[in-house]
Amino acid sequence: MRTKAAIERAMEELRARYEADAPHQHFVTDHHSIVWGDGDPCARLMFVGEAPGADEDRQGVPFVGRAGQLLNKMIAAMGLSREQVYIANVLKTRPPDNATPTSEEIRLCAPYLYEQIRIVSPQVVVTLGLPATRALLGTMESMSRLRGRWATFTPPGPESTPVKVMPTYHPAFLLRSYTPENRRLVWSDLQQVMAELGLDQGVRPKVGEGEA
Repeated sequence: MRTKAAIERAMEELRARYEADAPHQHFVTDHHSIVWGDGDPCARLMFVGEAPGADEDRQGVPFVGRAGQLLNKMIAAMGLSREQVYIANVLKTRPPDNATPTSEEIRLCAPYLYEQIRIVSPQVVVTLGLPATRALLGTMESMSRLRGRWATFTPPGPESTPVKVMPTYHPAFLLRSYTPENRRLVWSDLQQVMAELGLDQGVRPKVGEGEA
């Protein structure tokens, strides 16, 4: 039986392995800390982004800058709190100037993300943006074609369970293109996730309404 203590121990061991392997030593980074993950490692819902930014690098926690604040509102709109989900990135170190991860950087770092997913074993993974989506699904399709469509990812390794994947736009994209249409699309994606998880879909502020 999977216990919370065993899951937390497995996650700590994986982080120690990542730090020992240091895959980021093989490419250029601009980092001061390893940004590993945040939230509940036993969560049913996991969010995956592409890489830390400056705020994340300073604090060592994923999604704490402006995009992270919007992600928090997205999670709250689903009727959840940040503490009830698990959040990670494909890259664990900040790229220079917040550059988009290269295919080689993703290749070197993705195995550790895959193992994170295997350990958490969530019911649903929401991939935020194209690099994260491609890292899991191995596709070259555009984000506009991928978002809102269910896919499946099975982490490598023993006793892995297939996980449903919902691609959607990255919160940073929403901040750059903060249109009613984009907010509607993201909210539609999140509603599909809520239905899959059996979350209450009563009246709540949609993504981007009110303060967001």
